[in-house]
Amino acid sequence: MTEADLLSAAKRYLKERYGEDTVAMTVTQNGVKDGTGVLAVDCTVRFGGETSDWSKRFIFTRGRITDMSARRREGRTGVP
Repeated sequence: MTEADLLSAAKRYLKERYGEDTVAMTVTQNGVKDGTGVLAVDCTVRFGGETSDWSKRFIFTRGRITDMSARRREGRTGVP
């Protein structure tokens, strides 16, 4: 999987699982090898008309996201 594939999977996961629209997403660490590992991102998402900034870690297993953790970031770095 390319990094673009991983980002697409992460954005799709956020939309399907949480109803979040991704405004921006930047990779901070890519430890995914052969479809397994951790992809860490800083992202701005929109949900229910509100925009918020997060650091999220997606756990990939054999090319699929199997878990995610998230921490809200202070301050506003995203697009309103």
